[in-house]
Amino acid sequence: MSAQVASNGMPLQPNSHDFSFVVVGDRTGGHRPQVFSIAMRHINLLNPDFVVSVGDLIEGYTENPAEINQQWNEIEEIINKFKIPFFYTAGNHDISNPEMAAVWKARRGPSYYHFLYKNVLFVVLNTEDPAIALSQEYIKKTLALETAMRENPLATQDFILARAKERSSPVKLPGAIAISPEQTQWAEQVLSENADVRWTVVLMHKPAWQYGENGFSAIEKALQGRPYTVIAGHEHYYNYERRFEQEYVVMATTGGVWLRDGPGRFDHVAHVSMTDGGLKFLNISTEGMFDITGRKIE
Repeated sequence: MSAQVASNGMPLQPNSHDFSFVVVGDRTGGHRPQVFSIAMRHINLLNPDFVVSVGDLIEGYTENPAEINQQWNEIEEIINKFKIPFFYTAGNHDISNPEMAAVWKARRGPSYYHFLYKNVLFVVLNTEDPAIALSQEYIKKTLALETAMRENPLATQDFILARAKERSSPVKLPGAIAISPEQTQWAEQVLSENADVRWTVVLMHKPAWQYGENGFSAIEKALQGRPYTVIAGHEHYYNYERRFEQEYVVMATTGGVWLRDGPGRFDHVAHVSMTDGGLKFLNISTEGMFDITGRKIE
C-alpha cells in the first residue's frame, strides 16, 4: 500500500519545477589547502542540479599565460571530477589584467552571461569589466601571502587574524567596481526579455551595491518589480541585507584566507532550493557534514 500523505497529515507534493543549486564562495586570495576540494566532495553528496561560483577560484595576478592556464587546469581538475554542471563568475583574482581576460575568453567565452533553468533567470555579471589594474606593491604583498599560505597555512592564518584584532576597522580590500556600459545595456536587455520568469538570481564577485555609483545601479533599477536575489563574494566575510525588499548575500569563504574575525568568518557552501514558495537559502559549514559512515569528509 502506498502512502500519498505523510504521518503528520501533510500531503506529498511532487513538483517538477522545484530544483536546487549550490553556491561556492571565494577559494583564493591566499587559499588554505584542501578546503575547496573537500567542499566539492560535500557538494557531490548534496547532488544539486548545478553549482555556481561567486569568483576568485585561482590566485592569478600574473601576466604569464602558461601560469594562468596551469592554475585553471588545477581548479578545473577538482571541479570536473564530480560531473556536476558548474557555472563560473569572474573575480579579481580570475581576471586582473588583459592577459588573464584573454585566457578566460579562450577557455570559457564571455565573462558575463545568463541562463534559464526551469523558468528561473540567472544573470552572471563581471565586476572586472575591464580588468582593474592593481599596484605592483599590492601584487607583491599578495604573492608573498600566497607563498606563506602554501608553506605554513595555519601559522600564517593565525598571524593574519591576530593582526586583524589589533585594527580599529576591518581590512578594506583594494579595487573598484568596473561594469562597462556595454555590460549594463546587455543586462537591461536580458531582464527586459525575461520579464515573466519565476525568480531572478544575480551573481557577481564584488558586491557592487556597496561600492558607490557604478553600472550596477542601472541594473538594479531594471530588476525592480520582480522577485530576485543577489549573491556576491570578495569580502571573505558573510553578510546579509535587504534592499528594495529583496535579499542580498555576500558569501564568506570556501577556502580563501580569512582577513577578519567574527560571526561572518567561516568556510561554507550555500544550498539554495527553488520552490513554488520562493527561493530557500541554507548555509552549510564545510565542517558540518559527514558521510554515510559517520566519518568526516577529508
